[in-house]
Amino acid sequence: MREDDVYPKLTGIFRELFLRGDLVLTPGLTAADVEGWDSFRQVEILLAVEQEFGVKFHTREIDSMHNVGELARMVATKTERLGSAQAGNALGSSPSQVEASISSLPAMR
Repeated sequence: MREDDVYPKLTGIFRELFLRGDLVLTPGLTAADVEGWDSFRQVEILLAVEQEFGVKFHTREIDSMHNVGELARMVATKTERLGSAQAGNALGSSPSQVEASISSLPAMR
């Protein structure tokens, strides 16, 4: 999947989680730009992205993401490399591992 193709689905996830139909995602968008984007919302975003795209994130990957552009790029890379059907089985952490590690993660900034 190309990075440009990731944004419509990411936008849907963000709009649903933040209850904001007017939310527009840009590559540079960070938690500081969106009211209510805290560490708990971060977990919800990551779990929703994992489910929607069939990918799994390693804690190290999560730590490296600082904005929406980096999230979109990582999703595109994972889905391109493995194909969306294989992405969830071949890479990353389980949702419970993501949840367990959230206490040590800052919100994307």
